[in-house]
Amino acid sequence: MSIFHFEIFVEEPSMEHFISILLPKIIKNQTFRIYRHNGKSDLLRKLPQRLSSYRNWLPRDYRIIIILDRDSENCVDLKNRIQDMVRAAFLKNRADNSDGHFQVLTRIAIEELEAWYFGDWEAVKAAYPRVNQTNKIRDPDSIKGGTWELFERTMQKAGYFVGGLRKTEAAQSIAPYINAENNRSPSFNAFYRAMVTMCS
Repeated sequence: MSIFHFEIFVEEPSMEHFISILLPKIIKNQTFRIYRHNGKSDLLRKLPQRLSSYRNWLPRDYRIIIILDRDSENCVDLKNRIQDMVRAAFLKNRADNSDGHFQVLTRIAIEELEAWYFGDWEAVKAAYPRVNQTNKIRDPDSIKGGTWELFERTMQKAGYFVGGLRKTEAAQSIAPYINAENNRSPSFNAFYRAMVTMCS
């Protein structure tokens, strides 16, 4: 069955802007709507009720996508927590229904959205030409101690965001250059492959 529409839940504005620019490069004839929250805790607090509201009306060709930063949490525990919320709302997780008959997909940026930038350094260089021409980080998802902090320091060394990283501005600047088929972040690739599969 082809998918017609995506309902997407994100935790903050930078992911909202990044996804809104990236998705048209991936999807075909599908539509989408993004619901932004005031951080991860706000999203997780509101998620059970919002999922329950879909129980009786979600069309068969709609999919709900939940995108969160892992931050310092255990990825498996965080994903299980969300999947338990989905089950409690009597909806079907992709993880529980590998045959394609699911309603909700959860994807986690490890540690944060900025890892997806490190995964496509060509996009960062296109948006910010003064940054270092080489990126020695082979696995952006393995960065420890704060991905956005490392990204901020890297940008500041090049003379950008001297007063502090403006996350939404960075997302809007970098997303247009992202090559979705060539990213070194495993968590980005998991998101991208799932979207391609659902849109095929």
